[in-house]
Amino acid sequence: MATLGEIREYLDATLNIAAIPDYPNAVNGVQLENHGDITGIAAAVDFATSTVRGAIARGARLLLVHHGMFWSGVQPITGFRFARLHDLISHGMAVYSAHLPLDVHPQFGNNALLANRLGLVPSGGFARFQSIEVGLSGGCEIPTRELADRARALAREFGGTLVATPFSTERVTRRWGLCTGAGADSSTLQEAALAGLDTLIVGEGPHHTAVEARELGIVVLYAGHYATETLGVRALADAAAQRFGIQSSFIDAPSGL
Repeated sequence: MATLGEIREYLDATLNIAAIPDYPNAVNGVQLENHGDITGIAAAVDFATSTVRGAIARGARLLLVHHGMFWSGVQPITGFRFARLHDLISHGMAVYSAHLPLDVHPQFGNNALLANRLGLVPSGGFARFQSIEVGLSGGCEIPTRELADRARALAREFGGTLVATPFSTERVTRRWGLCTGAGADSSTLQEAALAGLDTLIVGEGPHHTAVEARELGIVVLYAGHYATETLGVRALADAAAQRFGIQSSFIDAPSGL
């Protein structure tokens, strides 16, 4: 067993929390502390009532999430927000959140693990945010329909559906970019076009990105925000659990997106 302080020190150092920029509401690191030993870690993509209850049911003392307690900004602690905070404190549950520091990690990161899952070998970065590149890019020689099938399998595994912009059955992907979660927007499409990428793999994006992608000659595979971000928290929780000799589990709570 380990204390929250020991696990926090390991996670903060592993993810280089202090050095990686992020959105203000991410609040990376420990978001809610507790006392006593951590006997188990539960991982989830989102902080939500279902994942809090799932972690309690598993007997975990630490909930590790990608989208944390403050993702929606400042809100009154009433209704379901009060209820889940009460449940956390009543059961001595701590919460740790890792957003972009987890996305970009070369071993446990969502992007690195998704690339590996799809059989893609990165050679560079993609999707620039401030001083970092959140996503990855590289070259390959894979029929686009085969790459789409691989992404579809991941989406289905986590209750989602792959959406792809139109492409011919003969099309081959040669230069790809990848960014999990909300990876498609006008800036990433323009970045892809300037870099000569022909295919993007993302979690989700607004409708206009599909229209703009066709104008640029880029195929976009939208594999699901939730599905593409299940990989990192599971891997990180497993690594922390192994390091400290405790149990880890994954709370699967698909959002439908």
